[in-house]
Amino acid sequence: MTHLSILDLSPIPSGGTAAQALRDTVDLAKKAEEFGYHRYWLAEHHFTPGVASSSPAVLIALVAAATSRIRVGSGAVQLGHQTPLAVVEQFGTIDALHPGRIDLGLGRSGQRRAEALREPLAPREPKTRRVVDGLLIPEEFSFAALVRSPRFALYASLLQQPGAETPDFADQVDDIIAFLNGTWRSPDGLDVHVVPGEGAALQLWILGSSGGQSAQVAGERGLPFAANYHVSPSNVLEAVEAYRAAFKPSATLAEPHVLVSADVVVAQDDATARELASGYGLWVRSIRSGEGAIPYPSPAEAAAHEWTEEDRRLVADRLDTQFAGTPGAVADKLAVLRDVTGADELLITTITHDHAARVRSHELLAEAWSAR
Repeated sequence: MTHLSILDLSPIPSGGTAAQALRDTVDLAKKAEEFGYHRYWLAEHHFTPGVASSSPAVLIALVAAATSRIRVGSGAVQLGHQTPLAVVEQFGTIDALHPGRIDLGLGRSGQRRAEALREPLAPREPKTRRVVDGLLIPEEFSFAALVRSPRFALYASLLQQPGAETPDFADQVDDIIAFLNGTWRSPDGLDVHVVPGEGAALQLWILGSSGGQSAQVAGERGLPFAANYHVSPSNVLEAVEAYRAAFKPSATLAEPHVLVSADVVVAQDDATARELASGYGLWVRSIRSGEGAIPYPSPAEAAAHEWTEEDRRLVADRLDTQFAGTPGAVADKLAVLRDVTGADELLITTITHDHAARVRSHELLAEAWSAR
């Protein structure tokens, strides 16, 4: 059976606080373990009034301490903002206290920000909307305008030490693997042993939104790969195909292993699900307009927003690929996503204004999925 897992951003609802959002994350993690979810991953986002998961290692440690069986990890650590040594020390510390349950998911988000500042995104032919065996692959969204935002450069400068330069992603991943294995050597042959960290039973993952370097690195090093349908749905097939094409068997995996994400809201009836999901478009709009994620709107706040054509273009791909509906209907859509992408696992992210509704959405989905 294909495992379901959860990606949590610790969303802050309008009128809420970061402290309550973090308490809600711990509560949802405990419930997810009861519901039978396989993994519970925490995201890394910065400068977002509507998201509290800015320090995944800290939050992972708290969630791991509050649970006993479910795997807990990062989705993903932004390597552009940290050194491989710091990451291995952080996650090695968590693994020392919760051995064999910790996933270290690595992403290029921070590196892509730095690269875009040095060399602006080149124009490319956008992907057009299509349906592949029942799965919608929407028109590709261009991030070019977001990269030109003054805030984009400001955030990049605040996340790194002055004058710091981010190494190549592949080199950073190789350093992490070497630190964990105890095989790291300096150019002049000096060895370094990371304590805690060396020998940690971490499961290493690479996350990616396209068929670019992340998919290539994951495949060439024989690591599991998480592809992103919920943020970059137009590129999901390209990403998994590139990973599988690059895959080489390793001590970790004999064959490719793919996890695919999806944004989901489940309720007992369609009308309730649509109402619970109604704040999503306004929330995505805030991210893509360069503001950063606003506190998640209530259904009433979402209904009061006057949408322009530009607004709709900003969020169309995300709204069209969100799965909102009854448990059975959403489970059917997830099965299509699994079959078309060949996913071995699915990663579910759900945001609602009301925490109890979010918990119930995950509960209903788990029941429907296990009954298939």
